Amino acid sequence: MTEDERPPLDRDEDDVMLAETPVEEARPDDRIDDERMDEENTLKPEYVRAVEDALEEGDSQAVYDLVEPLHPADIADLFELVEKDDRAPLAAAITDLMSGEVIAELNDYVREDMMEALPAEAVAQIAEQLDTDDAVQLIEDLDEEDQRAVLAELDAEDRIAIQSALAYPEETAGRLMSREFVAVPEAMTVGDLIDFLRDGRDLPSEFLEVFVVDERHHPVGTCQLSWILRTPRAIALTDVMKRDQTLIPAMLDQEEVALMFQKYALISAAVVDESGRLVGQMTVDDVVHIISEEAGEDALLMSGAGEGDINEPIRDAYSARVRWLVANLGTALVASLIIAAFGAAIERLVALAVLMPIVASIGGNAGTQTMAVTVRAIATNQLTRSNTRRILWREMRVAMLNGATVALLVGAATAAIFTPQLGAVIALAMVINVLIAGSAGVLVPVAFERLDQDPAVASSVFVTMITDSMGFFAFLGLAVASGIVS
Repeated sequence: MTEDERPPLDRDEDDVMLAETPVEEARPDDRIDDERMDEENTLKPEYVRAVEDALEEGDSQAVYDLVEPLHPADIADLFELVEKDDRAPLAAAITDLMSGEVIAELNDYVREDMMEALPAEAVAQIAEQLDTDDAVQLIEDLDEEDQRAVLAELDAEDRIAIQSALAYPEETAGRLMSREFVAVPEAMTVGDLIDFLRDGRDLPSEFLEVFVVDERHHPVGTCQLSWILRTPRAIALTDVMKRDQTLIPAMLDQEEVALMFQKYALISAAVVDESGRLVGQMTVDDVVHIISEEAGEDALLMSGAGEGDINEPIRDAYSARVRWLVANLGTALVASLIIAAFGAAIERLVALAVLMPIVASIGGNAGTQTMAVTVRAIATNQLTRSNTRRILWREMRVAMLNGATVALLVGAATAAIFTPQLGAVIALAMVINVLIAGSAGVLVPVAFERLDQDPAVASSVFVTMITDSMGFFAFLGLAVASGIVS
């Protein structure tokens, strides 16, 4: 229903006059305290040291006085900034400040360490303060034995909600969705809904829209609160609700959820199970975290850095990174074998050894650029099976222009320093390698995606191998074929 089609406003007993009192607007820097926060709204090193000194002296009251004015998100930051051994004493010193908001904002590794150090009853008390999706995130990182112990301490309603969420795979809408939402039958009028909301029994503390469901609990529409407040009581919900809505399957991957929110400009959306029943909702604040997490994850996977979290245990960071270094070692050997095959030519013309790293380096950079664009396009569904050829042809044209530009520069410089013939050889080799880099930067990620593998994981290793190897082969092969070596 469009804005013009909605029922006219009718002032009746439920209309509310908005207060004329001006509301003071909060400035972004209102919360910044010069003693604790710097101009970038992060905790100052001097403040963190003051907390650590108080912990070392065992002065719990001083620690509490220092931490008490902080926002929950800043308290979470403080836990990440202090030494690992200071986290448990810090939590003990500020027990009543350890709200669910603080726990929800903690880094995953920091939160996991703290939860493992707390008894099951304490973890259950914290979980009860959180929304279901945050409680799930808190409990899912524990091992199975600790999970069972914590769930046993929860009341039946919370335990069932969390267990049902844990039944869904990780990083799916069912695992991440909030189970606190407002759903009403389609037979209601606006007045019935207003009375229901004012009664306030078992309603979430915050919600943006009301879901309208049929007798099978299938969502048939949504009503924004602003529409409800502006519509006469006698109007049926079916006449004012928005029927066109985006439904999210509970098994949908979180990355696809984020893309749906971005594509359709959603604030919230209903989550449905296999039978189409409404089981939860996703809201934009959840999606912001997903987008940030996915973007950082892709960037780290492309570099082979694992999760890349500075709080990650050293053994986990080592195992995540070393396997890609070993893979790089193998690909480097391929390039070395190509160089060895032209060893005699390099001995006769030392200039080849001076110039060949340039060809490989430029090709590698060109391949990395194209690969980054391709991986992002795949992640955002801009590159699909229907337009792969067009994207490949586009990147080849870009590579041709880039290769020609760089070839002119390096060819002219080589001709001036060495010989014109050698300048022509390196220029041609540069064009060939940049073209190869452009095609590899598209085809390698696409191949991984077709094989149902994350294209960000190992694309860089193979693209680097191709550009290095083919760069050396093109340059040294052209030098031998041209006769300048002899």
